Amino acid sequence: MNDAAEITPIAETKDTVTLRRADYQVLLEALEDAADVAALREAEAAVGRGESELLPIELVERLLAGDSPVRLWRTHRGLTAHELAKIAGLAPSYLSGIETGKKPGSFDAMARLARVLRVAMEDLAPADALDAEDSNGP
Repeated sequence: MNDAAEITPIAETKDTVTLRRADYQVLLEALEDAADVAALREAEAAVGRGESELLPIELVERLLAGDSPVRLWRTHRGLTAHELAKIAGLAPSYLSGIETGKKPGSFDAMARLARVLRVAMEDLAPADALDAEDSNGP
């Protein structure tokens, strides 16, 4: 595979440059790599500014396995279900229903939980809800 430094145009005019397809692919891959590096640096900077946080791999694996995001974030924050329900102003039985997937949780309830847990509301959506949204398109 060619290196971006080895790319030689086939033809050049004032307004255009013609490249071999392989060279074009090398440039596209280099651009994608640069975008990935920039995104990683921004994510690391957001963590450094306290605007974001990293989850331990064990928690990520639990999320991917279908565990309740509300329960996961609650335990990650060191709260009992009773404590979270009280702080968020929800009935403990309602929180239990949300955590077990028996209740979807109203917009207001999820907003309260997100605020107390210091996460975005979309971080509390079950993985299967996000998968369904992705398959339905925008």
